[in-house]
Amino acid sequence: MEARPRFISVDDHVQEAPDVWTSRLSRRKWGDRVPHIEEASGGAQHWVVDGHPLPLGGAAVCGALMGDRIEEPRRWEEVPAAAYRAANRLRVLDGDGVDYSVLYPTVAGVGGGTFGRLTEPELEQECARAYNDWLIEEWASVSDRFIPQCIVPIYPVEATVAEIVRAVGRGHRGVVYPAMPMLLRDIPHVNNREFDPIWATCEELGVPLCLHAGGSPLMRGSLDAGMAGGRAKALAAMTRPATTAVYMSSLLMSQVLPRHPKLKVIFAESALGWGPELLEYADHQFHQDRVDLEGYDRSPSEVFRPQCYLTGWYEPVAIHAPYIGVDNILWSTNFPLATSTWPETRRFLDECFEGVSADDRDRILWRSPASIYGLEGAGQPGLAG
Repeated sequence: MEARPRFISVDDHVQEAPDVWTSRLSRRKWGDRVPHIEEASGGAQHWVVDGHPLPLGGAAVCGALMGDRIEEPRRWEEVPAAAYRAANRLRVLDGDGVDYSVLYPTVAGVGGGTFGRLTEPELEQECARAYNDWLIEEWASVSDRFIPQCIVPIYPVEATVAEIVRAVGRGHRGVVYPAMPMLLRDIPHVNNREFDPIWATCEELGVPLCLHAGGSPLMRGSLDAGMAGGRAKALAAMTRPATTAVYMSSLLMSQVLPRHPKLKVIFAESALGWGPELLEYADHQFHQDRVDLEGYDRSPSEVFRPQCYLTGWYEPVAIHAPYIGVDNILWSTNFPLATSTWPETRRFLDECFEGVSADDRDRILWRSPASIYGLEGAGQPGLAG
């Protein structure tokens, strides 16, 4: 029997447990500003941060694990254990043919931006630190198949850098950062050189900067106003990857990449289809329209390819790879979000990689993410994890 391909899923999510912050932050000091679960109307529960309910739609976000994917658990006791317990998640990885899983947050924001709205810097820092410690203690310590990534205070830059250094020192292998942090609160624009120490720190520590689609919700506005149920959820799922086009356009024009040539940037849950068009038009601006891109001696696509990665999970690869670049595509299961390919990831892989050579498939599913996350010497783990 032919061995199944090695697979590192570069975009999966943990559901934070109710005690992540209440057990690590002082209630005497912060009171109900600490992230916690409260009773809501109609017998439901919701997460509250700094007195404000989060728009998660329930006690957790794990539609793939629910009987009806458009529903989310209304109360914590309804949340399947595979959403928030590492041991149960390992069985999901085994059943879905996933060797390693790179983790993003949920309550802390898919792009790590929930606490970026806080106006109290110390509370923001303590919330980020608590999540990072929990991820190491409750997930990474259970199995090295879980690849932890830290969230950080969005500002001031000194606090951001300090938490990156601390968290990476504890074992984190990536930095989750909101692509447009200035939309969260009144801070300088992210393309300002003031933020360069953050990118330089990622370079020096050899960890990727991870910009998750939908990490700046204000960009999507209120497009789902007047919609409910499946239509609203479908619209949110459709528009979230589209935000990455704005993120990437801003990054390509910012000169951040030329100034930090060792920085690796992962666009998580980006999808692939819009990538060729954006790169083509960016190069058109560079070549045909003669736009003055000061400081650039290469076209945007040439700047993109050594440093940036788009993430797919449902699209045919063969039609996009020639334009994006095989070495610039990563793959995920997007578990446990409703759009996840679980529990049929193997079927999706066969369909999405039709017409792709075995070598290119291995580069996307294994070699590229293994290089980014320092797993080059790792093999396929046994089923026991």
